[in-house]
Amino acid sequence: MNYEVIDSHCHLDFPKFNKDRHETIERARKCGVVQMINSGIDYKTNVDSLELAKKYDFVHATLGLSPQMVPDASEEKIKQILSQMERNIEKAVGIGEAGLDFYYCTTDTGRKKQEAVFRQVIEIADNYNKTLVIHGRNGEDLALEMTKDLNRVVFHCYGGSLETMKNIVDAGHYVSVPTLVCFSEHHKSIAQNLPLENMLIETDSPYLSPRKGRNEPSFVLDSVSVIANLKELEETDITRATIQNTRRAFEL
Repeated sequence: MNYEVIDSHCHLDFPKFNKDRHETIERARKCGVVQMINSGIDYKTNVDSLELAKKYDFVHATLGLSPQMVPDASEEKIKQILSQMERNIEKAVGIGEAGLDFYYCTTDTGRKKQEAVFRQVIEIADNYNKTLVIHGRNGEDLALEMTKDLNRVVFHCYGGSLETMKNIVDAGHYVSVPTLVCFSEHHKSIAQNLPLENMLIETDSPYLSPRKGRNEPSFVLDSVSVIANLKELEETDITRATIQNTRRAFEL
């Protein structure tokens, strides 16, 4: 049975889709993925995300600045991306992914720089009242602390503690469950404990595939039955709630 869902986070502009991008998008649509949110991570992917959103009216772009690139990026490069975000703000449904990645970055200097840049990104989301998409690997607590006053925040591909998740939910933010939930015990416990009204679903394609090889937006449906089982609900409860939440989160 086909349900309607939204893949709330994917990277269709990445090279892994160069050979069959259009086919991949069409496949997702045939499976019931009615909308896809394509997240930029740097200058080039922001440009590409905007292009995709222009070409397909059911693909929406968010403009990002990945924390993974921050430690080694020049001030000039960072400024360039921040001003790109502001220039194109009207064409985007959100800002991000951006945030903190303390998993890959272990130096104090690098982490401080990530934090400083993230503050600037938060300011843009705040000034323009845009949804902020957070990449918060091993830095979820601080990311929450920094964004608690924002109206619409999505913790994408959440993998932090259940305790922090409860605080994120209490702050009224959204938590996105990736297709990792199909095989990761930790993500299963996240999905099980996450209130349905705060849940989004995503593939983060081309990463985190629930099948062998490359992930793609149509696979977001794999996680629906898993989440339904965990929460002892109908699959339609999951699809209906997550589609409504995503539309609310990104004002679609």
